[in-house]
Formats: sequence, structure tokens, C-alpha cells
Amino acid sequence: MRLVFAGTPEVAVPALDALIASDRHEVVAVVTRPDAPAGRGRRLVASPVAERAEEAGIEVLKPVKPRDEDFLARLREIAPDCAPVVAYGALLPQVALDVPTHGWVNLHFSLLPAWRGAAPVQHAVLAGDEITGATTFQIERGLDSGPVYGVLTEEVRPTDTSGDLLTRLAFAGSGLLVATMDGIEDGSLKPVPQPAEGVTLAPKIEVADARIDWTAPALRVDRVVRGCAPAPGAWTVFRGERLKVMAAAPVAGYDGSALPAGELAVTKKSVHVGTGSHPVQLLWVQPQGKKPMQAADWARGVRIADGEQLGD
Repeated sequence: MRLVFAGTPEVAVPALDALIASDRHEVVAVVTRPDAPAGRGRRLVASPVAERAEEAGIEVLKPVKPRDEDFLARLREIAPDCAPVVAYGALLPQVALDVPTHGWVNLHFSLLPAWRGAAPVQHAVLAGDEITGATTFQIERGLDSGPVYGVLTEEVRPTDTSGDLLTRLAFAGSGLLVATMDGIEDGSLKPVPQPAEGVTLAPKIEVADARIDWTAPALRVDRVVRGCAPAPGAWTVFRGERLKVMAAAPVAGYDGSALPAGELAVTKKSVHVGTGSHPVQLLWVQPQGKKPMQAADWARGVRIADGEQLGD
């Protein structure tokens, strides 16, 4: 089939690569978000998908909005058979959805109807899900509510960050997306409506959502740290300034199990923090305006006094 691929971030590149490598389909164009400012100089930078498409000699379309007339006119000229989508980042109007013969097919990183929305992987980690996966479905007007073509499952490992899990799903999901294109082409796949039960929502995780509540149990603190890594990054406050907690681990059986919530206990090689249950050990932190560092190095540098706390 002639395909127009829509995607923007790095997580979408494995799927684009898999479609380019397919001997049954041709990626004739890519749709991605416009160049965005990045870095200290705020220089405009193309998306990872745009860069990969340009390397492959594929036409790149960067509409400010996917209802722009110039974009729609070009899409009609290309006349794709299908438009696979991975993390494009903009809502597609019906006038665009109607152009490809077989519509737009999204690769979503959850087992729909669970975790519909922008941050399914983060919410799966935050919720403590043991199993998640990826789903290909027909895009329709509605939030990730279209009929399903295929699914795959993936274990959520006890130490997974959102970044770890998303990387695995991106590569596994690329195979699912190619298989879905194959099935649509030969007629062996027909989309099945999602069940009405089991719908959960996964809105974007904001910075405020990533603040650690040290009165919560250690298990919840661990999930927040892992679920918000690498972005937006779990954080707390120390001496009035923000401190990112990049990696931590619950400490079962720690001698200081009665450590008050938020209170720090420091040795030469470790930094522990009290929670609503047993303590957690800080592994990597990032003080405001500084680079990431091991928590023990940070603690030596700031000379933590007895009874000092994280949080308000």
C-alpha cells in the first residue's frame, strides 16, 4: 500500500523504520509537527521523525494545523491507501481522516480501552499495572475510541521507568503496525469495536503531578519516581529549592523504619528518606541549575544536618 506516516517524537521512529523496510508497502510521505525551538539557544529543530524521513528521501509535510488547506490539498494529491500514526501530537479533523482509502490507523501504547490519552505508559507505571501493551486501531472522532485491529502485551517490570517501558513498546509495536498494514491490505484484518467497560483515561502528566508526597507509602513514591522518568521528572523541595529525584528504591527492612515522612538519614554511601511506610533510598538527584549526580555525592556537598527534610 501507499502510506503516509504521521509521527513526531523519537518513540515513533522505530515504526517508521519498520514501514520503510517493509517489502509490501511504500512510505510516500511523512506528516509531523513543525520545527520547534530547542536547547539554550532556542534554535528551531526538526522532529526526530522529520529527520529520519529526510535521511530516507521521503517527502515531509509539517502543517501548523492538519486542517490547513495547503496540507489537505497535498494529501489528496498523494492519495494514500492508508495513514499509520504513532504519537503525531495533533488532532486530525474529519476532512483529513476521510482522505486515505483505509483511513488513519494509530499505534497506541496501551491495551485499549485502558489508558486512552496522551500518557498511557506513564499512567500504567503510576497505577502499578503488571501488564500493558500496544494496540492498533482505526482513528475516529473521539479520544482513542476507534475499533481495534490488533494488540500485543508487555510485562511491566518492577524497576521499569516510563522511558524503559516506552522504548520496548516502541520496538515491539512497530512489528504490530506493519502486521496491521499487511492485514488491511490483504483483507484478513477487520477492526473490532472496543468494549464499553474498562475505559480509563491517561491525560498528560504535568509538572505539578510529579511532585513527591513523602507522606504516601514507599510503593507510591517509587511509582511516581519511575512513572515520571525521564519526563517531566519527579521532584521535591530541599531548603526552598526544587530537587529532582531521578532514581530511588524502596528499602524494606531498613533499621530506620520509623524515619518520619520526608526526613533525611545520611551515611557515607547512602541517603534515605522517610515515607508514609518504610523509607526509600535516593540514588540519583538533580539540584536546581545543576547536572544529575549520585545522591550520596549531593548529600556530602550540601552537608545535611540531623532532622532536615525534603518537601514542605
